[in-house]
Amino acid sequence: MTSPRVTAAMCARGRVVAEPRLSPDGARVAFAVTAEGRGSIVVVPAEGAAELVITSSPPSLPVAAYGGGVFDWLPGSDALVYVGADGQLYCQSVAGGPPRLIVADRPVAAPAVSPNGASVAYVKDGRDVAVAPLAENPPWPVRLSSGADFALDPAWSPDGLSVAWHEWDVPAMPWDGSRIVVAAADGTGKPVAVPVSTAVAGSPDVPDGSGAAVSQPRFAPDGSRLSFLCDAGGWLNLWTASPGGADPRPLLDEQAEHGGPSWGPGERSYAWSPDGRRIVFCRNEGGFGRLGLLDIGSGQVEELDLGVYHGLSWVGERIAGIRSGARTPNQIVVLEVGGGTPAAPAPAGPTARRVVARGPVAGFEAAGLVEPEPVEWEGEDLPDVGRTVHGRLYRTSRPLEELPGGQPPPLLAWIHGGPTGQNMVTFIARVAYFCDRGFNVLQVDHRGSTGWGRAYAQALRGEWGRLDVTDAAAGMEAAAVNGWGSRNRMAPIGASAGGFTVLLLLALYPELCGAGVDLYGVTDLFDLDETTHRFEAHYLRSVVGPLPAAADRYRDRSPVAIADRITAPLLVLQGSADKVVPKAQSDALVARLQARGTTVEYHVYDGEGHGWSRPDVVEDELDRTWAFLHRHVVRRRP
Repeated sequence: MTSPRVTAAMCARGRVVAEPRLSPDGARVAFAVTAEGRGSIVVVPAEGAAELVITSSPPSLPVAAYGGGVFDWLPGSDALVYVGADGQLYCQSVAGGPPRLIVADRPVAAPAVSPNGASVAYVKDGRDVAVAPLAENPPWPVRLSSGADFALDPAWSPDGLSVAWHEWDVPAMPWDGSRIVVAAADGTGKPVAVPVSTAVAGSPDVPDGSGAAVSQPRFAPDGSRLSFLCDAGGWLNLWTASPGGADPRPLLDEQAEHGGPSWGPGERSYAWSPDGRRIVFCRNEGGFGRLGLLDIGSGQVEELDLGVYHGLSWVGERIAGIRSGARTPNQIVVLEVGGGTPAAPAPAGPTARRVVARGPVAGFEAAGLVEPEPVEWEGEDLPDVGRTVHGRLYRTSRPLEELPGGQPPPLLAWIHGGPTGQNMVTFIARVAYFCDRGFNVLQVDHRGSTGWGRAYAQALRGEWGRLDVTDAAAGMEAAAVNGWGSRNRMAPIGASAGGFTVLLLLALYPELCGAGVDLYGVTDLFDLDETTHRFEAHYLRSVVGPLPAAADRYRDRSPVAIADRITAPLLVLQGSADKVVPKAQSDALVARLQARGTTVEYHVYDGEGHGWSRPDVVEDELDRTWAFLHRHVVRRRP
């Protein structure tokens, strides 16, 4: 084939940018950066100029495995508080100098500075919301929460008297059933939960606080309303309630998602205008993104921009966020939209979109990146969601010259992780890498995926390891029938929960799989239930079933138990320090396959966790995977 335009080095040498936040005066944008295995916070003028690194952490990053919630500005725009790599909270001047320790009550996350700059609210150990003064020798923090199993994202009322946050209890995950809670900031009084609807089909057994998922509490700038996302209407939409939580109702009721599942702190998929008359929000339309502007008084929505946005903040006449697309490498942008006042609201449309920072290295825009098309196929008929399964197809623009003419390209069936999640149409360097090498890529949104409404996501309850597999297999069959990919040259690929589905596809649908690629995938459900980290420790109760009643499902759906049915070549990549899916999971599967002579290539990356942090590892992964696929898929004969 012709020389590649997207190299492994390009994919590996960029940086991850996250959580852009406009300073309170709107003059600067701060954001978190992960690059070369190190984390830092960078500040750049909102007009765009040279970046200034104001914090730098050791290789153990200040961001947990799932989520952000790393920092917040002080009201004077001259300093910020941030979570260090040691899990403690620090205050750092933008002008430089050593950071000052604020909270040593580790581990902390999701700091939120009070409107007067005197205090900071934060989450301790993933479960307790506390408030500490921003003083030289602060007294012991005041705990606001009262016994929830998990908590996220505290937010202050404009008068500084109240704090709202997101919480839930096991065995529910936050997207199953959760609460928005409001409490007095001084710790007096009992927290009050917002009473959203609990009459949601498909989840009557989720514990109290449930029947609906909520997230991202915010107060209106004048304190008159409390906003949040809620799926009680069937889709994760914008809602509001009174400041104390009464009178909850949707602000915008539509069949599109306004945010994603709460895998961690720091998600900001909407923001209030400074005058409180509008909300800018992200709209997920079948995996494709659009930035909308809701006029609260009229209910009218205006399109601001195309692309997948997240990390939104709005100060004065500026909106900042991360913008991405299949052909748009991740970039931090500032939109000039006009601030307005209640007496003289500003026009809504953006007058400019300015890129102030970017993540990936240069060169991708000139590499012929591919925009996907929405596709769908039929799976089994299910109550509430029917038969339709959704996905997106990336068609290569560079057919492999070594294949016979007239044949469809080889196909990668890409299975997202979670399994509660979705690969939206963002910039995914790995997809670009394989499209550039002659592969079509089918992104599979099996039932259980987000982005298609609550019923679609909840359809996986008790069905993980079965429904995701049959939906993906139906997608691969549809790919062969519709010419999306060559029947003789298809391979599933996925990480974590996606790797689990890949392994089951290899075992149960060998006729569809020329080979498979598993990155730190689950192989033993019994072992995972006992060893995974606290956030997911109860996850299997909903997506597989409670033990011991569901023991047969755990056994039958564990890839290690049916490894003798895997005959296609398999590549397994694993991190030695993975705490979510421990290395022992991959070790056990590979040992079974090697014992029966199955072709399996296994590589462990020393010191890596649940995903790769070092550029050399990313580069090796891509080169290793391409060599494996070329050997066992591209050169495969009928």
